[in-house]
Amino acid sequence: MIETHPPRPVAVASVFLGMGVLTAVSLWGQAGGSLLWLDAAVAVVSLAAAVAQLWWPSSGALAATLLAAASPAATPAATMGALQVAQSRRFPVAAAVAAAGVAAHLVQGLWRPGSGISLRWWLLLICAAYGALLGWGAWARSRRALLISLHERALRAEAEQGRLVAEARMAERHALAREMHDVLAHRLSLVATHAGALEYRPDSSPDQLSRAAGVVRTGVHQALEELRQVIGLLREEDDADEGLEPRPTLSDLPRLLAEARQAGQPVLLRDEAADVAELPAGTARAAYRVVQEGLTNARKHAPGLQAEVVLRGAPGEDLLIDVRNPMPAAGQAPLTPDGGLGLVGLTERVRLTGGRLDHQITGGLFRLRARLPWPT
Repeated sequence: MIETHPPRPVAVASVFLGMGVLTAVSLWGQAGGSLLWLDAAVAVVSLAAAVAQLWWPSSGALAATLLAAASPAATPAATMGALQVAQSRRFPVAAAVAAAGVAAHLVQGLWRPGSGISLRWWLLLICAAYGALLGWGAWARSRRALLISLHERALRAEAEQGRLVAEARMAERHALAREMHDVLAHRLSLVATHAGALEYRPDSSPDQLSRAAGVVRTGVHQALEELRQVIGLLREEDDADEGLEPRPTLSDLPRLLAEARQAGQPVLLRDEAADVAELPAGTARAAYRVVQEGLTNARKHAPGLQAEVVLRGAPGEDLLIDVRNPMPAAGQAPLTPDGGLGLVGLTERVRLTGGRLDHQITGGLFRLRARLPWPT
């Protein structure tokens, strides 16, 4: 059953006035008859039943239908009741009320036959009228149910859209966190290396101290610039937004290695891969971040020890990246603290490209290995 609401005063007044006019017309048609007193009484009661149908459609319709068997003055209220029930109740209930209406008017036709129309035509007219009311009410009920269903779907879609927006924002925050770690951890580890040199070699010459301080200043400036670019990733629609430099890919690997060597980190590159310019942009960025994270970890946990980067692969095969560095001596603390979030974010980045990442310690070496798809 479709949920109904209490009728408004305007609706009550409209029904009262409309049905009052129709009932008065029906009563006027019976003027001069011997049962005028009965028609008048039925008219008053049927008007009350018509108003009651706004609250109780079935009960009000049945009351008006019973009155219609005694007097034509109740016909407007009975027919309106059949329409109300068809609009607000299930079809079996509406069909039963319509059948009761037909039966009541059949009794009315037998008891008080109208002039100029036979009982057969009277019955045919009543059946057609109640059939039309039943069909009209059923159509209105179906349409109302459809509108309610569409409204509920719209509400659910709006709620779902809100949930998707919240998930998208959370994903953007996670992406920003990964980018910030990948970019800033590498840059700040270089700054920490030179700052450590200033701390532990205060007897260096002024030229050496000046160069180290210049490297620290440049590193901090570059870190701020890269932070600006990372924040800009949240609002960019393409790979590079207007005014922002493109994100680094594996083609920028020589610059990354040069920065690491300039910071005093020995790095050996064994490039056995085909032309990395043929890599898809997403895969190339992920590969760059793998090497960057590997060198950053080596600089943190094994400062001064040589790291080795191995690239191998070709189109149609996987791109293999292997970053190795010796384990630090026992008791040697990391140069900078590490919460382990870098490898977590990097694993997710590699997984999104369809690859996989693993790390382990074998033969005194810490190895960070990634396998990324390289389509033809």
